[in-house]
Amino acid sequence: MGAQGHDFDEIDNRLLVLLQRDASLSQRELAERVGLSQNACWRRLNRLTEMGVLKGSRAMIDPAALGLQLTIFIMIRTRHHDDAWARRFRARIEAQPEIIEFHRIGGEWDYMAKAVTSGMAGYDALYKRLITDMDLERVTGVFSMETMFEGRPLVPTG
Repeated sequence: MGAQGHDFDEIDNRLLVLLQRDASLSQRELAERVGLSQNACWRRLNRLTEMGVLKGSRAMIDPAALGLQLTIFIMIRTRHHDDAWARRFRARIEAQPEIIEFHRIGGEWDYMAKAVTSGMAGYDALYKRLITDMDLERVTGVFSMETMFEGRPLVPTG
């Protein structure tokens, strides 16, 4: 079962994969690639949007093309877990344009942020902004040496 208890068939799955690989495909191109009429394709896309499966489209940008050479996964542990502190911390994270993902996680760490910077000096500046007046227990950066793959298309399973 997919979103809201709806089944996804092979055509839905193919549409989702095609859109995740290239959201600029026209409805006509999508319909041709999955073997539907343009109208039937439109109805499926509309249904997937109404179900909340499709949430817009974005352009993928190569960070290196913008001079952003360093990807860092920032692991954070805190002593604070109250709502007011968490809101303040989230606002601090959201104010950092280098941070492109942010997760509250389980296990040894409380949060993980993914950031891209121009290099070590950029990360150092980000690190200093993150820790100022936040009373964090521990912060460490794990640096990506190579992106093996990213942006793998999501497909309903199970």
